Amino acid sequence: MTKTLRKITEILPQIDAVCDIRDARAPGYSENSALLEVTQGRPRLIVLNKRDLADERETAAWSEHFRALGFAVLTCDSQSGRGTADFKPKLEALLSEKIAAKKLKGQTGMTLRVMVMGIPNSGKSSFINRVAGRRAAEAQDRPGVTRGGKWVTAGTGSAGIGFELYDTPGVLPPKIAPPERAEVLAFCGSVRDEVTDTEAIASRLMLFLWKNYRGNLSERYKLGENAELDELEPLRLIAERRGFLQRGGGYDAERAAVVLLDEFRAGLLGKITVQLCPSKPGRQENA
Repeated sequence: MTKTLRKITEILPQIDAVCDIRDARAPGYSENSALLEVTQGRPRLIVLNKRDLADERETAAWSEHFRALGFAVLTCDSQSGRGTADFKPKLEALLSEKIAAKKLKGQTGMTLRVMVMGIPNSGKSSFINRVAGRRAAEAQDRPGVTRGGKWVTAGTGSAGIGFELYDTPGVLPPKIAPPERAEVLAFCGSVRDEVTDTEAIASRLMLFLWKNYRGNLSERYKLGENAELDELEPLRLIAERRGFLQRGGGYDAERAAVVLLDEFRAGLLGKITVQLCPSKPGRQENA
């Protein structure tokens, strides 16, 4: 984190705007407050990535929430490429005054330099590859792949305006608070599974889904209308429906936990947002 902040501080004078990649399933919790602080004052485009995995109503509410705070917003899915074509027009609109001023001075061959940042597994590298039109950044569905910053040439926008993207490592703040934020980031795979209690995280996800997306759970695991959830052993429902039983009786909670997390992350439970928008009409607080 310290190394990344130092490098960003060095590069910042060259930067025209910041592209802030968020996970659309957890738009507030997937920010890095330390990076936001060091880049404060630069024009910012918030990109709600992985929109194809998120609840469309919640994504719309989060988009309005961020716009109300004065930010430009883009929603997209970098895996399929949906929405990524709007990136350059959005940046040109965000920097329209700067572009107009340079044109008045007769400057040609203009290039906009954009710093792209995001927490681990937010889809940042896949997004850069889509915008650049080639495999310019290593992209894998696991946190911590990008290790060092580098410049990526990303073609031109309207009127021949060039784009260069600075790819930063995906880093988490040193302390993740409140505890619910750590849980939500673990749901989404932004925290390595090796450093979490898989059963505890999956149990918390099960409770959240039971409260907010019970229909998705019922359809995926064939729970039936009369299914009851034991809050002390929430994974039992999945284990029983899938036949995850141990020798001598009992259910295999670990196997059920892995299945639930994997299927949620892959979108097999449907479109789900695990951080509900606090400013959505009729909502008093974030669930």
